[in-house]
Amino acid sequence: MMSILHRAGVAGTSLLMGASLLFLGSCGYKDHPVPPDTVVPQAIEDLRYQTDEKGVTLAWSYPMETIRGTEIEDLSSFELYRAEVPLKDYCATCPIPFADPVEQPGGLTTEDGKARTAMFTMAGLKPGYKYFFKVRSRTSWFAQSADSNIVTFIWQEPAMAPEGLTATVGNKQITLSWQPVTTLRDGNPVSGPLQYQIMRSSAGKKTEKIGLVERGTTFVDRNVALKEKYTYQVQTQLLVGKEVVAGGMSTVSALSVDKTPPEPPTGVTAIDTDMGTKVLWEKSGTEDLGGYRVYRRAADAKEAVMVGEVEPVYTLYVDTEREKGQRYYYSVTAFDQGSPANESQRSAEATTRH
Repeated sequence: MMSILHRAGVAGTSLLMGASLLFLGSCGYKDHPVPPDTVVPQAIEDLRYQTDEKGVTLAWSYPMETIRGTEIEDLSSFELYRAEVPLKDYCATCPIPFADPVEQPGGLTTEDGKARTAMFTMAGLKPGYKYFFKVRSRTSWFAQSADSNIVTFIWQEPAMAPEGLTATVGNKQITLSWQPVTTLRDGNPVSGPLQYQIMRSSAGKKTEKIGLVERGTTFVDRNVALKEKYTYQVQTQLLVGKEVVAGGMSTVSALSVDKTPPEPPTGVTAIDTDMGTKVLWEKSGTEDLGGYRVYRRAADAKEAVMVGEVEPVYTLYVDTEREKGQRYYYSVTAFDQGSPANESQRSAEATTRH
């Protein structure tokens, strides 16, 4: 009897060992598992937001490397986390109650050799709430990055966009003017502090913030390049404590021009010759000189009339339409290449008698 039990025990042990070997041999790994840090993306560090009267737009750059520094060519997805807390319940030291994430599609990490930018727009925000956002990226189902930086803002009913926005072009400056904003988007009056954010863009350049108007409804942009078209945006901003609630935005464009005329020519001289009266002057130092205009005034006349226009490379004009015995007074102006051109005052008069 003991012999039978012993043989049965040995057989059972052999069966268990065989089953264990079968299980281990069928785990699916043909090589060592891939270390996680070779596929885990670096955490996103540039999550940012822009609010307007409709809601919020989030943006961030695609991570291009793993935490070990290996290049990432594409991502499977992003996970966007959101928390919304009523202002009356907000606790600065409490954990942020992020909800389950919303999955966003991934894709190639670069475009034209540069990191791509992901964007997410959300409307229907609740007035009187503080919002928090963070994002993670994935290269596969088990390779998820750490949390990005967290962005946060307060949402209130935003103010309407400024009305009557105009751009007045001055001498190497552009002045913006608009009507004061007094109502919110829901029609209620503005009850708290309000300011205006000024933004500007031009051809081939991104929009940038150039000024903030806390009181008043005008802004003067003196940092403009000549003959360049600028597009301006004026956005209302409500102040809620230390938070800013961005509101409506108005847009206007303007072309910068130079309204400064050149200095009048000097050294004007009139010399009588058989060919006519030669009028000479010193060369102007204006960089964008368009030319000169010559004026003639008869001794018995009060106003001078233009008798000729000279290209900028010359400083001589010959008046062949004079009358003998008549005294004339000659003056010269310089004008630039503007459209319309800016013309200087007339020079001191020079005279000769035939």
